[in-house]
Amino acid sequence: MAAGDGGGPGSEIVHGFPHIDTVRAAVTALYKRLSYDGIAGFPLSVARSEVVFPGDEDLYLGVQRVARVMVQHFRLPDARMIVAFRDMAHAANVELAAGPEYFIELNARFKNHRKDIGAALAHEVMHVYLHRLGLAFPGTRDNEILTDTATTYLGAGWLLLDAYHENGGFSQKLGYLTPEEFGYVLAKRALFFGEDPSTWFSSPQAYDAYVTGRARAQRDERQPPLAAAGRLGRHRYARDRRLAQDPRRDPLANGHARDAGYAFDGRAPLRVTFPCPVCHQRIRVPVRGRVRARCGLCQTVLDCDT
Repeated sequence: MAAGDGGGPGSEIVHGFPHIDTVRAAVTALYKRLSYDGIAGFPLSVARSEVVFPGDEDLYLGVQRVARVMVQHFRLPDARMIVAFRDMAHAANVELAAGPEYFIELNARFKNHRKDIGAALAHEVMHVYLHRLGLAFPGTRDNEILTDTATTYLGAGWLLLDAYHENGGFSQKLGYLTPEEFGYVLAKRALFFGEDPSTWFSSPQAYDAYVTGRARAQRDERQPPLAAAGRLGRHRYARDRRLAQDPRRDPLANGHARDAGYAFDGRAPLRVTFPCPVCHQRIRVPVRGRVRARCGLCQTVLDCDT
């Protein structure tokens, strides 16, 4: 499996949130496969000190050391990573097999850019982790998005975001997510674990992408029917609720409120479904004013004004 690569002088890097639906589906899939307790078992992110290369460290010994860091972080104690370098189009590649040995190839350019070796290895070791879990999305693109999302949500993907640079004629991005999407997933993790990754970045562009992604993640926490929704969202929700309560409406119709994320169904009682802002599993509650709902997947308790 190959790691996506936006690197190289003059390469155009895509921005924004073009893969957001797949990213959210990946977060849901992680919770379904690992459960709340499994996700909660990754409270600490990989520290920069664990993957940095001292100036006098042998390249190959250092690569093996960093690979072990990733193996231990993702709790693959019986997996052995054999790492080599070669010229290739992608940033890295891993051969997925039964194990316990896995062969990872890194792009030869990392010999001179050791700072980002940890990021490349994080992505490839996550391929091994997901392979052992039996968790995959159909199609190469979606499966790579799942891999980037899982790497970030489970505590190592901030390194992938920090590998993003756009300086003059040189640009580099590792992974398939856009920088802002990496920031979005990292912010989701930060909200869940109470982390503050804003001081971790060596790349100013990576920090800016994190801030943009964080704003998008925080917006998820303020969508109706959540009680924290903003005034305009509440007005729109109230209008859509009135339409759903219209007696002329077909009670079997599922009334989707455009792109708002929520939908009404039934009539007695009328119910609203909406995505959990943490894991994006859909939640269904009766429309009866202020209610508290617990997401059965991620255990988050949500204050709602339905």
